[in-house]
Amino acid sequence: MRRPVVRKLSVLAVSAAVVSVGAAAPPAATSEAVPKAPVAVGYGGAVASVDPDASAAGIEVLRKGGNAVDAAVATAAALGVTEPYSAGIGGGGYFVYYDARSRTVHTIDGRETAPLTAGSGLFLEDGKPLAFADAVSSGLSVGTPGTPATWQTALDEWGSERLGTVLQPAERIARDGFTVDDTFRSQTASNETRFRYFPDTAKLFLPGGQLPVVGSSFKNPELARTYEELGRKGVGEIYRGDLGKDIVDTVNQPPVDPGSGWNARPGKLSTKDLAAYGAKLQAPTKTSYRGLKVYSIAPSSSGGTTVGEALNILEKTDLSKASEAQYLHHFVEASRIAFADRGRWVGDPAFEDVPTRQLLSQRYADSRACLIKDDAVLTSPLAPGDPRHPAACGVGGTAAPTTYEGENTTHLTVADKWGNVVSYTLTIEQTGGSAMTVPGRGFLLNNELTDFSFAPANPAVHDPNLPGPGKRPRSSISPTIVLDRHNKPVVALGSPGGATIITTVLQTLTEFVDRGLPLVDAIAAPRASQRNAAKTELEPALYNGDLRTQLEAIGHSFTLNPEIGAATGVQRLPNGKWLAAAETVRRGGGSALVVDPAP
Repeated sequence: MRRPVVRKLSVLAVSAAVVSVGAAAPPAATSEAVPKAPVAVGYGGAVASVDPDASAAGIEVLRKGGNAVDAAVATAAALGVTEPYSAGIGGGGYFVYYDARSRTVHTIDGRETAPLTAGSGLFLEDGKPLAFADAVSSGLSVGTPGTPATWQTALDEWGSERLGTVLQPAERIARDGFTVDDTFRSQTASNETRFRYFPDTAKLFLPGGQLPVVGSSFKNPELARTYEELGRKGVGEIYRGDLGKDIVDTVNQPPVDPGSGWNARPGKLSTKDLAAYGAKLQAPTKTSYRGLKVYSIAPSSSGGTTVGEALNILEKTDLSKASEAQYLHHFVEASRIAFADRGRWVGDPAFEDVPTRQLLSQRYADSRACLIKDDAVLTSPLAPGDPRHPAACGVGGTAAPTTYEGENTTHLTVADKWGNVVSYTLTIEQTGGSAMTVPGRGFLLNNELTDFSFAPANPAVHDPNLPGPGKRPRSSISPTIVLDRHNKPVVALGSPGGATIITTVLQTLTEFVDRGLPLVDAIAAPRASQRNAAKTELEPALYNGDLRTQLEAIGHSFTLNPEIGAATGVQRLPNGKWLAAAETVRRGGGSALVVDPAP
């Protein structure tokens, strides 16, 4: 992690090396391989995702006159084919949209919900919390899917194309196949035991009883038919139709191999749960940082409030002039404090009194920032503060540990020629979700309900993230759009990674805004993640470097995490030009494409 040359964001400059790179998807009618590059610069719109086929699907829609919302849904649907262990119509997510005409930001909460019969003891058995492994591969873990409703809501509100039109590229990929890469094979291998519990899953993802071979073509004709049906009949087929009944049957009578010996506990999802579901249009969170306006998703996700609070804590520290060690120290400590408050205060606002405005106030951030010392480290778990009654350097109550969240979500970022922008993170929770495939339908169901607290960490302290009827589990998803003082986009980004999403977005933003790194370099920079735990996670480049020694000297403790997050982003450049950026190495590298590459 080198010391960068600081630059002013108002210039929106990029390095010459970056400007020289441009990648565009091949015409839709050809069979030419889709190029895979982590950065692209050009005109007409841009798409960045983890997968080249998915990015190409979005570019195809932009080329045909669709806008950023249309392209985002097309990209997401394609990721449901090529990244089925990360996302799909069996899951949910959060959608953030910038409307260029009105220069305003809007969001959709498409989080899954617990059954209407669920209580706070959903994951208790004989009065004790289930082991996570017992809960995840079961009907108990599955929430009502929110992704299809999110797509339809976004298209109805801001799109220009029909759902059936934007699903066509994904339907084609599912029917004709995509090329298996190392990531797809390794993710299959890590789930092989679970997948064999469920014959429909094994049949689909372990063809011929074997792991898919790298370089082979993977086809999913059942999902192609499902997409075709959704395009023809609409998403009501999931929430009020036969497809929804198939989901309910899978959850309540898990199609487990009786010879596997696996106890796939049944869920209690009903057709009433599906019919009652709605994706929520809601106001974004808003934070001012270095004169920029940072918009993200409000609760039920904790992403916007936690990233926003951490940015406010860092506001009065000049990170551009800090040493590498000082920068990381302040970043880690701000993350620790924000996560302490997240654990105490954030849950589904339909059930919990979440002090969103107070958590995002600069007054409260200042009362917490004074806890940070240059030559000492805070002890975790740190107790929360009280945002309604800020007290200088005050902490109170009992610390709440960060609950486990699966890390294999996916994120996409899109811009169009009109200047509209989408930052969209979607998920089925952990890699492979619940491991249950809906028979004959070609997609996995989520395990999002395991994002709830199984039981209170301290029975004497209220936990805002316990299950409840129709409740949305707390998320860390943090799709973010940053505007300048004229309400025009500067950058949009997001990441998968469970609870590390928050720290990944925070670090990428501060690397870009404060440290002056070009967007692709800010995404590629080695990461740290502190989530109010005894030890901070470091990627190998930091764990094995001199910075670790410097930080340990003032009291930090670390543990190794091989890979944290997999971000994508887009940046507005002058004169209608866009830069798309994705990972250079993580998850095999991402895919950045533009409609018309710059010469």
